[in-house]
Amino acid sequence: MPDKHVVVIGAGLGGLTAAIKLQEAGYGFTLLEQGDRVGGTWAANTYPGCACDVQVALYQLSFAQSMHWTRLYPQQAEIQAYAEEVTDRFQLRPHLHLNEGATSAVWNADTKKWTVTTVKGRTIEADAVIGALGQLNRPFWPDIPGMDTFAGAKMHSAGWDHSVDFKGKRVGVIGSAASAVQLIPQVAMEAANVGVFQRSAN
Repeated sequence: MPDKHVVVIGAGLGGLTAAIKLQEAGYGFTLLEQGDRVGGTWAANTYPGCACDVQVALYQLSFAQSMHWTRLYPQQAEIQAYAEEVTDRFQLRPHLHLNEGATSAVWNADTKKWTVTTVKGRTIEADAVIGALGQLNRPFWPDIPGMDTFAGAKMHSAGWDHSVDFKGKRVGVIGSAASAVQLIPQVAMEAANVGVFQRSAN
């Protein structure tokens, strides 16, 4: 077996896949995840209508196919359940550290080792680091005049506030890409009026 240890940062589908393949190759590894569960973007994004815009036959792992899909384009909860299923099927939990993201990874040219420090102050020595960091869990708010003084509820699709009741409300949705296409029909079923602000064609 290879006498090497690898730190994988991020336990979304990319990080889980890296961990599985490292395990198959006989490498020791540590899987760090800043969130409280695996799944990455599918754990973070829970807006109404959240679903995959790729057919499931092409989205699931070729070596870990599931028979539990109910839709051609599965919704968030099913993909999140799939991530949990894969984690258990390949027995990754002993290597998984939830709520423990990495704060730094420093390379030592003399020892040819990485020192990874986590948010809990723990240090892990590694021969290699795999960054499986997503970007869909980082809400970006453009600099829109009046945003700071707006008195109504406001939320990003990547940080949905499920406590907000849309019944009878006027709702403005900024953006028209995949998340908007999914959430707008759901919000429109409750809201009195939904306006969509689109900078450029989808």
